[in-house]
Amino acid sequence: MNPFSRLFFLKVSFWLIFIAIFSSCLDENALESEINAIPVSISIDRFDLKFHNASPDEYLNLKKRYPYLFPKQFSDSIWIKRQRDSIQTLLHSEINAVFPSLDPIKTKLISLYKHIKYYFPHIPSPHVVTVVNNVDYQSKTIFTDSLLILSLDTYLGSKNPLYEGIPNYIVQDMELPFMTSHIVDELGTTVIKSPSNRTLLEQMVYHGKKLYLKDILLPKTPDYIKISYSVAQLDWVQTNERYMWQYFIENELLYKTQSSLNLRFIDPAPFSKFYLEIDNETPGKVGQWIGWQIVRSYIKKNPNTTLDQLMEISGVDLFNKSNYKPSK
Repeated sequence: MNPFSRLFFLKVSFWLIFIAIFSSCLDENALESEINAIPVSISIDRFDLKFHNASPDEYLNLKKRYPYLFPKQFSDSIWIKRQRDSIQTLLHSEINAVFPSLDPIKTKLISLYKHIKYYFPHIPSPHVVTVVNNVDYQSKTIFTDSLLILSLDTYLGSKNPLYEGIPNYIVQDMELPFMTSHIVDELGTTVIKSPSNRTLLEQMVYHGKKLYLKDILLPKTPDYIKISYSVAQLDWVQTNERYMWQYFIENELLYKTQSSLNLRFIDPAPFSKFYLEIDNETPGKVGQWIGWQIVRSYIKKNPNTTLDQLMEISGVDLFNKSNYKPSK
């Protein structure tokens, strides 16, 4: 190819790429405009304040109005004692300091539920209830079709002195920007078909689908928030994707079913367990992250797949059709 032909080819290629990117941006902007036009009204029911300030008579009314927040195995005396507990008082004080207004939360919820209504129109706008739950970080959010419970005391900020002693891999996502990501985690368990078997590959793809659901419902949210990483942890998995995948293949782990593999590569943990010197440098959940990249590769290869179809396809079928190859 002579220099003039090469230059012409490069110019044509540039403009084709530019047109493709421009068209894609127009499509995305049009879609977001359509989603943003969906009417969603959300109010936040401050049960946390109602319970904290309730008189004995008001307490009895609260039990009738919110029976799902008063498990029957606990007597009234326990709830009344908790109501005046010094830890509860301290948590309420901190919530008031961190959240002088819940408008930022409402704004995030409205945006999220516009996207949920677009893709899952059968899911109604929720009754949002805020609680104080003694920093139960395993129950930051509870999601059902019509009810959303938010534990405000689990979003006071990762550096909050009240969280001292909680491991860093847990506390790092106890920040408001992670709240909607946690809600989509809960939603994912209700709309994504459970893994068909216990292989590591099925677990990876299942969690990859949950993370891809965040790509759809939280399109402006950074990847590190979607997976509850720090920026440095995300950079690590991106840099080492090829080496991690090579490790899984060489050790023939994808189709093994030992529960220890979940502990090593899927479950939240301070680090993943390759049993190598680099372990302390790794973040936990690297299997989830690779599963996410497999799902993204599948969508890129099969762009006409509907969200319903994606939620139903087995991990093995998805992987076989993904043509997944680590990018680095």
